[in-house]
Amino acid sequence: MTIKLGVPSKGRLMEKTFDWFGARGVSLSRSGSDREYAGAVEGVEGVELVLLSAGEIPRELSAGRIHLGVTGTDLIREKLGQWEQQVEELALLGFGQADLIIAVPNCWVDVDTLDDLDAAASAFRAKHGFRLRIATKYHRLVREFLRDNGVADYQLVDSQGATEGTVKNLTAEAVADITSTGETLRANHLKLLADGMALASQATLFRARKAPMTAQDRLALKALVTKLGIAA
Repeated sequence: MTIKLGVPSKGRLMEKTFDWFGARGVSLSRSGSDREYAGAVEGVEGVELVLLSAGEIPRELSAGRIHLGVTGTDLIREKLGQWEQQVEELALLGFGQADLIIAVPNCWVDVDTLDDLDAAASAFRAKHGFRLRIATKYHRLVREFLRDNGVADYQLVDSQGATEGTVKNLTAEAVADITSTGETLRANHLKLLADGMALASQATLFRARKAPMTAQDRLALKALVTKLGIAA
Protein backbone atom coordinates (compact mmCIF):
# COMPACT_ATOMS: atom_id res chain seq x y z
CA MET A 1 0.00 0.00 0.00
CA THR A 2 0.90 3.68 -0.17
CA ILE A 3 -0.24 6.79 1.66
CA LYS A 4 -2.96 8.41 -0.45
CA LEU A 5 -3.04 12.20 -0.38
CA GLY A 6 -6.25 13.83 -1.64
CA VAL A 7 -5.86 17.31 -3.13
CA PRO A 8 -8.40 19.60 -4.87
CA SER A 9 -8.38 18.78 -8.56
CA LYS A 10 -8.54 22.27 -10.09
CA GLY A 11 -8.39 26.01 -9.63
CA ARG A 12 -6.61 28.15 -7.07
CA LEU A 13 -7.02 25.58 -4.29
CA MET A 14 -5.04 23.04 -6.29
CA GLU A 15 -2.39 25.57 -7.29
CA LYS A 16 -1.99 26.92 -3.75
CA THR A 17 -1.79 23.37 -2.35
CA PHE A 18 0.91 22.44 -4.87
CA ASP A 19 2.79 25.62 -3.88
CA TRP A 20 2.47 24.89 -0.14
CA PHE A 21 3.85 21.36 -0.48
CA GLY A 22 6.52 22.48 -2.97
CA ALA A 23 7.81 25.14 -0.57
CA ARG A 24 8.45 22.31 1.91
CA GLY A 25 10.33 20.07 -0.46
CA VAL A 26 7.45 17.86 -1.64
CA SER A 27 6.62 18.34 -5.31
CA LEU A 28 3.06 17.58 -6.44
CA SER A 29 2.11 17.54 -10.12
CA ARG A 30 -0.84 16.55 -12.27
CA SER A 31 -0.25 13.71 -14.73
CA GLY A 32 -1.23 14.34 -18.31
CA SER A 33 -4.11 16.66 -19.23
CA ASP A 34 -6.41 18.69 -16.98
CA ARG A 35 -9.05 16.01 -17.52
CA GLU A 36 -6.96 13.32 -15.83
CA TYR A 37 -7.29 12.92 -12.07
CA ALA A 38 -3.95 11.34 -11.30
CA GLY A 39 -0.73 12.94 -10.21
CA ALA A 40 2.83 12.41 -9.03
CA VAL A 41 4.63 13.05 -5.74
CA GLU A 42 8.38 13.71 -5.59
CA GLY A 43 10.54 14.34 -2.56
CA VAL A 44 9.18 11.58 -0.33
CA GLU A 45 8.64 7.86 -0.87
CA GLY A 46 5.41 5.89 -0.47
CA VAL A 47 2.91 8.72 -1.12
CA GLU A 48 0.35 8.74 -3.95
CA LEU A 49 -1.48 11.87 -5.14
CA VAL A 50 -5.24 11.59 -5.68
CA LEU A 51 -7.00 14.56 -7.30
CA LEU A 52 -10.60 15.05 -6.13
CA SER A 53 -13.10 17.87 -5.83
CA ALA A 54 -12.80 19.72 -2.51
CA GLY A 55 -16.32 18.54 -1.66
CA GLU A 56 -15.42 14.88 -2.19
CA ILE A 57 -12.40 14.91 0.11
CA PRO A 58 -14.33 14.86 3.44
CA ARG A 59 -16.26 11.78 2.30
CA GLU A 60 -13.12 9.97 1.15
CA LEU A 61 -11.34 10.76 4.42
CA SER A 62 -14.33 9.56 6.45
CA ALA A 63 -14.48 6.31 4.47
CA GLY A 64 -10.74 5.75 4.92
CA ARG A 65 -10.14 5.59 1.17
CA ILE A 66 -7.52 8.33 1.45
CA HIS A 67 -5.14 8.84 4.37
CA LEU A 68 -4.61 12.60 4.02
CA GLY A 69 -6.67 15.31 2.38
CA VAL A 70 -6.63 19.06 1.78
CA THR A 71 -10.02 20.77 1.97
CA GLY A 72 -11.81 23.59 3.74
CA THR A 73 -12.62 23.47 7.43
CA ASP A 74 -16.20 24.39 6.49
CA LEU A 75 -16.64 21.32 4.26
CA ILE A 76 -15.28 18.93 6.89
CA ARG A 77 -17.55 20.28 9.63
CA GLU A 78 -20.60 20.47 7.38
CA LYS A 79 -20.32 17.05 5.78
CA LEU A 80 -19.02 14.96 8.71
CA GLY A 81 -21.03 14.50 11.88
CA GLN A 82 -18.76 14.35 14.95
CA TRP A 83 -15.94 15.24 12.56
CA GLU A 84 -13.22 15.15 15.23
CA GLN A 85 -13.77 11.42 15.65
CA GLN A 86 -13.24 10.87 11.92
CA VAL A 87 -10.38 13.20 11.01
CA GLU A 88 -7.50 15.04 12.66
CA GLU A 89 -6.31 18.53 11.70
CA LEU A 90 -2.61 18.33 10.88
CA ALA A 91 -1.93 21.82 9.53
CA LEU A 92 -3.70 25.05 8.63
CA LEU A 93 -2.36 25.97 5.21
CA GLY A 94 -2.91 29.74 5.31
CA PHE A 95 -4.99 30.13 2.13
CA GLY A 96 -8.56 29.57 0.99
CA GLN A 97 -9.83 31.73 3.85
CA ALA A 98 -13.57 32.25 3.96
CA ASP A 99 -16.08 32.97 6.73
CA LEU A 100 -19.49 31.35 7.14
CA ILE A 101 -21.72 34.27 8.11
CA ILE A 102 -25.36 35.17 8.77
CA ALA A 103 -26.58 38.20 6.81
CA VAL A 104 -29.88 40.09 6.60
CA PRO A 105 -31.19 42.90 4.37
CA ASN A 106 -29.69 46.36 4.94
CA CYS A 107 -33.20 47.73 5.32
CA TRP A 108 -33.68 45.74 8.56
CA VAL A 109 -32.39 48.68 10.57
CA ASP A 110 -33.35 47.15 13.93
CA VAL A 111 -31.63 43.81 13.27
CA ASP A 112 -27.90 43.93 14.00
CA THR A 113 -27.30 40.90 16.28
CA LEU A 114 -28.44 37.32 16.66
CA ASP A 115 -30.77 38.36 19.49
CA ASP A 116 -32.34 40.88 17.12
CA LEU A 117 -32.70 38.13 14.51
CA ASP A 118 -34.46 35.88 17.01
CA ALA A 119 -36.93 38.65 17.85
CA ALA A 120 -37.46 39.43 14.17
CA ALA A 121 -38.06 35.74 13.41
CA SER A 122 -40.76 35.53 16.09
CA ALA A 123 -42.44 38.70 14.79
CA PHE A 124 -42.19 37.43 11.20
CA ARG A 125 -43.94 34.16 12.05
CA ALA A 126 -46.68 35.97 13.98
CA LYS A 127 -47.29 38.28 11.01
CA HIS A 128 -46.95 35.87 8.08
CA GLY A 129 -47.91 32.51 9.56
CA PHE A 130 -44.71 30.75 8.50
CA ARG A 131 -41.11 30.77 9.69
CA LEU A 132 -38.49 33.20 8.47
CA ARG A 133 -36.45 31.55 5.74
CA ILE A 134 -32.64 31.46 5.78
CA ALA A 135 -31.04 30.29 2.52
CA THR A 136 -27.89 28.20 2.84
CA LYS A 137 -26.04 25.10 1.72
CA TYR A 138 -24.45 24.67 5.16
CA HIS A 139 -27.40 23.17 7.01
CA ARG A 140 -25.53 21.36 9.79
CA LEU A 141 -23.23 24.28 10.65
CA VAL A 142 -25.93 26.93 10.53
CA ARG A 143 -28.43 24.89 12.55
CA GLU A 144 -25.85 24.23 15.28
CA PHE A 145 -24.71 27.87 15.34
CA LEU A 146 -28.23 29.28 15.61
CA ARG A 147 -29.23 26.72 18.23
CA ASP A 148 -26.18 27.57 20.33
CA ASN A 149 -27.10 31.26 20.09
CA GLY A 150 -30.77 30.87 20.96
CA VAL A 151 -32.29 31.69 17.57
CA ALA A 152 -35.59 29.89 16.92
CA ASP A 153 -38.65 30.26 14.66
CA TYR A 154 -36.71 30.01 11.41
CA GLN A 155 -36.44 27.46 8.62
CA LEU A 156 -33.47 26.66 6.44
CA VAL A 157 -34.05 26.56 2.70
CA ASP A 158 -31.50 24.88 0.48
CA SER A 159 -29.45 27.00 -1.87
CA GLN A 160 -26.75 25.46 -4.05
CA GLY A 161 -26.40 28.47 -6.32
CA ALA A 162 -26.24 32.23 -5.81
CA THR A 163 -27.31 32.26 -2.17
CA GLU A 164 -27.03 36.05 -1.79
CA GLY A 165 -29.60 36.52 -4.56
CA THR A 166 -32.33 34.57 -2.78
CA VAL A 167 -33.48 37.59 -0.74
CA LYS A 168 -33.88 39.73 -3.85
CA ASN A 169 -35.69 36.83 -5.54
CA LEU A 170 -38.06 36.55 -2.54
CA THR A 171 -37.21 32.91 -1.84
CA ALA A 172 -35.60 33.74 1.54
CA GLU A 173 -35.53 36.55 4.09
CA ALA A 174 -31.89 36.06 5.21
CA VAL A 175 -28.81 34.10 4.13
CA ALA A 176 -26.01 32.04 5.65
CA ASP A 177 -23.10 31.68 3.27
CA ILE A 178 -19.34 31.70 2.81
CA THR A 179 -17.74 35.07 2.12
CA SER A 180 -14.14 36.22 1.81
CA THR A 181 -14.48 39.94 1.02
CA GLY A 182 -18.15 40.76 1.61
CA GLU A 183 -18.45 42.34 -1.83
CA THR A 184 -21.26 40.02 -2.96
CA LEU A 185 -23.20 40.75 0.23
CA ARG A 186 -22.91 44.49 -0.32
CA ALA A 187 -23.87 44.16 -3.99
CA ASN A 188 -27.07 42.40 -2.90
CA HIS A 189 -27.86 44.96 -0.17
CA LEU A 190 -27.16 42.56 2.69
CA LYS A 191 -25.32 43.17 5.97
CA LEU A 192 -23.42 40.83 8.24
CA LEU A 193 -24.79 40.56 11.77
CA ALA A 194 -22.33 41.90 14.35
CA ASP A 195 -22.06 38.47 15.99
CA GLY A 196 -23.04 36.50 12.91
CA MET A 197 -19.79 34.72 12.01
CA ALA A 198 -20.47 31.01 12.41
CA LEU A 199 -17.07 29.71 11.30
CA ALA A 200 -13.73 31.03 10.05
CA SER A 201 -12.62 28.52 7.42
CA GLN A 202 -9.40 27.93 5.50
CA ALA A 203 -7.69 25.16 3.56
CA THR A 204 -6.44 22.54 6.01
CA LEU A 205 -4.49 19.28 5.81
CA PHE A 206 -6.49 16.51 7.51
CA ARG A 207 -5.59 12.93 8.43
CA ALA A 208 -8.20 10.16 8.31
CA ARG A 209 -8.37 8.44 11.69
CA LYS A 210 -9.74 5.16 10.30
CA ALA A 211 -7.75 4.67 7.08
CA PRO A 212 -5.98 1.29 7.14
CA MET A 213 -2.18 1.50 7.30
CA THR A 214 0.62 -1.03 7.23
CA ALA A 215 3.85 -0.56 9.18
CA GLN A 216 5.42 0.67 5.94
CA ASP A 217 2.61 3.19 5.49
CA ARG A 218 3.22 4.54 8.99
CA LEU A 219 6.87 5.08 8.16
CA ALA A 220 5.90 6.87 4.93
CA LEU A 221 3.43 9.08 6.82
CA LYS A 222 6.06 9.91 9.44
CA ALA A 223 8.58 10.80 6.75
CA LEU A 224 6.05 13.03 4.98
CA VAL A 225 4.91 15.00 8.02
CA THR A 226 8.52 15.37 9.18
CA LYS A 227 9.48 16.84 5.80
CA LEU A 228 6.46 19.15 5.92
CA GLY A 229 7.48 20.27 9.39
CA ILE A 230 4.23 19.33 11.11
CA ALA A 231 3.34 17.01 13.98
CA ALA A 232 1.20 13.92 13.45
